[in-house]
This record gives sequence, C-alpha cells and structure tokens, in this order.
Amino acid sequence: MSSILGKKIGMTSIFDESGQMIPCTIIEAGPCYITQVKTKEKDGYDAVQLGFDEIKERLVNKPTKGHFKRSAVKPLRLLSEFRNFNGVALQPGQEVKVDLFHQGDVVNVTGRSKGRGFQGVVKRHHFGGVGMITHGQSDRVRAPGSIGSSSYPSRVFKGMRMAGRMGGERVTVKNLRVLKVILESNILIVKGSVPGAINSYVEIVKQS
Repeated sequence: MSSILGKKIGMTSIFDESGQMIPCTIIEAGPCYITQVKTKEKDGYDAVQLGFDEIKERLVNKPTKGHFKRSAVKPLRLLSEFRNFNGVALQPGQEVKVDLFHQGDVVNVTGRSKGRGFQGVVKRHHFGGVGMITHGQSDRVRAPGSIGSSSYPSRVFKGMRMAGRMGGERVTVKNLRVLKVILESNILIVKGSVPGAINSYVEIVKQS
C-alpha cells in the first residue's frame, strides 16, 4: 500500500543542515482503515477503499452504517479509492498508518483548492487589463477586452477565458518531498504547499 488519506493542518518552515529555510506543509496522515477491497472478478477492477476521520454513529445513515459494519470498522467521514496498492494482500478492517512513508520519499498530494467565488479575468486568468486610463477609459482598467468578432463567427468560442467562479476544484501537486515523519502523532511534513484550506482533506500517493 502506498497511499493514505489525511488532513491539512497548516504551513510552517524548517531549516536544513545548511541553514536554508524550507517552507513546508504539515499533514495529519491517518490512521486510515480499509473499508472495502474491490477485485476484478467481482467489481470489474482492482481497488482498495480507505476511510479516514471517525465520526459519531448517529451521523451515518443505515446503508453506510451497514457498509462499515461489514468491514468491522467504526463510522468514518471520508472514503476514497486507490488502485496503486501493488497487489499486496489486504483485508477489510486493516489499519493503514503514516509509517508507509519515510524521509526523502516523493509524493503527489491531491486536494480541493480554496473557493474564491466569482472573480474577474485579472484575478482568475492574470489578464493585464485593457490598459491606460486615458481618452475616457476610466472604467476599463480591469476589463477583459474583446471576446470575438461581429459578423463572423457571430458567437463566442468555447473555452474563452472570461470572468467566472474560481477555485473549489480538485488539484494535484506532484513531486513533493517528504521532509519528516512523526509516527507517534501521525504527522507528515512535506516540502512546499498543498491544495486546500486548513483542516481540508487530502490524498497522499507515494511515487513508485
């Protein structure tokens, strides 16, 4: 097994042997529990379903409660599937801890980016605006400019970069190096930043 679920705790910085300051992210990784093992014969593909973050039983509906009961685990808030378990024999109810990772490992971290609401083209797509506020263009500084011709094609092409809802998307940051693993606290410290706000859930996958 080379994947785990976690929660973003926040960011900090540490110093290496040469005194260089390294920005890093603290992630509470696990403990997770295997809630289902899918096979190609029964489900059409091989995968392992992991659960993370225990919740009260009264907050879970009956079908989901039965799913956890079959796996002999307590109700969990987050469920996610992984396919990169390298053919290792795994059983429902088995615990997955942060000891999967070691200092120096390279991981990919997936999370949901912060929602920014409805934003204009300058913030959303880094446009420079129409330009100078001369010749009466006092209200065009952050405008998108022209979005198409008139007679042809008489429409706006799909994919045109315009104002709209920004953030709140699934984002993966690749090739982050593990700087430290604290087993007793289930803490994983990785170099750089990862998507999402504080206390948001992330998926950590070790590169093979």
